[in-house]
Amino acid sequence: MSYLSIEFTIVFMLFFAVYWGFKQRIAVQNWLILIASYSLVGLFQLSFALVLAGYTIIIYILSQLIYHSQYKKRWLTISVMVAVANLALFKYFDFFREVLQQLSYTLNWSLSFPNIEIILPIGISFYTFHSISYLVSIYRQEIRPVSFFNFALFLSFFPSLIAGPINRASQLLPQICTKKERYIFAPYRAMTLILLAIIKVYWLSSALSNYCIDPVFATPMEYHSFDLLLVLYLYAIQIYLNFSGYTDLVTAIALLLGFQLPINFNLPYLATNLRVFWQRWHISLSTWIRDYIYIPLGGNRGRFSRTQCNVFIAMLLSGLWHGAGLNFILWGAIHGIGMVILNIMDRYLGRDYIIRSSTLLAKLFTLHYVCFAWVFFRSNSVKEAFEYLLALVHNYHGISMKFNSIGLIILLFIIYCFYPFWSQLPHYFEKLISKLPWFCISLLLIFIMWLVIHFAPPGIPQFIYAAF
Repeated sequence: MSYLSIEFTIVFMLFFAVYWGFKQRIAVQNWLILIASYSLVGLFQLSFALVLAGYTIIIYILSQLIYHSQYKKRWLTISVMVAVANLALFKYFDFFREVLQQLSYTLNWSLSFPNIEIILPIGISFYTFHSISYLVSIYRQEIRPVSFFNFALFLSFFPSLIAGPINRASQLLPQICTKKERYIFAPYRAMTLILLAIIKVYWLSSALSNYCIDPVFATPMEYHSFDLLLVLYLYAIQIYLNFSGYTDLVTAIALLLGFQLPINFNLPYLATNLRVFWQRWHISLSTWIRDYIYIPLGGNRGRFSRTQCNVFIAMLLSGLWHGAGLNFILWGAIHGIGMVILNIMDRYLGRDYIIRSSTLLAKLFTLHYVCFAWVFFRSNSVKEAFEYLLALVHNYHGISMKFNSIGLIILLFIIYCFYPFWSQLPHYFEKLISKLPWFCISLLLIFIMWLVIHFAPPGIPQFIYAAF
């Protein structure tokens, strides 16, 4: 069930009424969220809910062993290995089976690996990261163990289960375990975020995908170089609209239930280098990788060369997390190489050398590097990615432009220059509706949503990151 569907809207409105009917009974509210979370997972496929339940039981038992045993580090290692193995089984089994099978053919080994069809459970990447956060927090004594029920709710919390943001145990668990009466956080902000999500995902992202991006990526050799360049920029916009729109929506849902989720985006395409980009893009993931992969590898505590290895490994694993394919690994490697080059420049030319020369040049260089990497992220394989890049380089003559690409690229550049202003519009809208009576707010929201649905492509758009 999509969070943008009419069915979800109706069910959530009923759930919302029942949920706040028990305002003074936190335990009942938590039970309602837990039931709703497992029901939502079960609607995708009943086995997904069973996998989540079994995983929750095992990880909870292991967390108790970490807390009570004198061999805490040993049990932490075992627990993380179990969590990663579970994720690898469901998400990467086919990928590694094909790689190993191909390797055996290359080496003339008579090995045959079983061809087993494994369906990826919804949200498994995110609740795996949530569980590792809990295990490490227990090991570091940042938090005390919570009841099994509260832990189950933490892993299955439906607003952020399907596509994030990634919650830290130290941030979400206190909100789950609270004894204080909950209230709706920032209702005007929640309404603004819901409207913003509908505009971003239901209309703009979906329109870009249907009318421009999907057709061009399907047959890049049929398009002019400027068309391909334009679509590259448009895909950068689409994935941002889709993912940040989803974050807006689930943040609003959480606010309506009395919870606050972490910020996940902060004007990433205005970043002046890759380091800043990853501080602004999918913030909950980038900080998780920093704290649970990069720093445990040694961070920047060792020699400069070792630090660069740690950076590259962290970005490589980030790519692998996004998908079980060589194109995602290469996407992560491109970002890893970019980060290493940036660190080398900082070391030998002085920190932020390009920024000191020209902030605009630094922003544009970073944007183009990120857009180049998106080709591998969007393509279904490395071969398709290189076909797109080959067409981008060679199709500048002999093929007519199907879009007014040069004019649109100029328009995108103008929009980009004024983006800091556009980004403030939701804040101004929130202030506006806070001064209106509820009757006028309802009419305004209905009118805007009608416009969006009227101009949006048919069908319910999918959330890109739900696949990860």
